[in-house]
Amino acid sequence: MKMQELVRSIEKDQLKTILPKICIGDTVKVGVLIQEGAKQRVQPYEGVVIAQHRAGLSSTITVRRIFQGIGVERIFAVHSPWIQDIHIIRRAKVRKAKLYYLRNRVGKGTRLKERFNSQSALPS
Repeated sequence: MKMQELVRSIEKDQLKTILPKICIGDTVKVGVLIQEGAKQRVQPYEGVVIAQHRAGLSSTITVRRIFQGIGVERIFAVHSPWIQDIHIIRRAKVRKAKLYYLRNRVGKGTRLKERFNSQSALPS
């Protein structure tokens, strides 16, 4: 039992405290820290959250975007030190936990209906 307590205390130090409430269908802009030689910069990655895995320190989100006509998905560890910030740009009304069906859709078929309610509004 002592080992579990030790692991939990280490994980608690690594957890990020200031994170927005991310839901499936949200359009997010993830600031990823990129290292080029000795320099570091933040590169934004904007797309739709199609899946989410909640598991404490190892929580992940899968973000899908269209780049030059090709769908690109990337999995981000939410509490990773390489993730600088996550901004929610738009919220969508969805009825599924995973939006893998968007992989088979093209163009206007990938649009999601926007959600307008005061509970989901976040301070900017």
